[in-house]
Amino acid sequence: MGALILDASILIGLLDREDPHHTKAVDEVEAADLAERELLAPASAYSEALVAFARADRIAAARDAVSAMGIIVTPLTATIAEHAAILRATERSLRLPDAIVLATARVLDGELLTYDAKLARVGRRQR
Repeated sequence: MGALILDASILIGLLDREDPHHTKAVDEVEAADLAERELLAPASAYSEALVAFARADRIAAARDAVSAMGIIVTPLTATIAEHAAILRATERSLRLPDAIVLATARVLDGELLTYDAKLARVGRRQR
């Protein structure tokens, strides 16, 4: 079983108690067998999730929360960038940040967790 790749929608749900997905995100992450798999957040998804915290001057608090949950922020490598470019070229409706998330899941052989219906649909099609 590979890593669990967290999209921005999941990260936002985990970090923001007011987010409509908060309880579901917490439950799904807690249900994951974390003894057997890592929680990974692509750097692009992490950045996207931090926007509201940046507006509130609370990035440090979000960073600490992500770290406390054991979530590892994965860098954008050349291999992931290349896979994202191919995904973006073949899936024209896919935004580049979403392509990076899918490419990260593919390159790291992980399972994508997202609440973005379009991203999930493209992810299933790309398997």
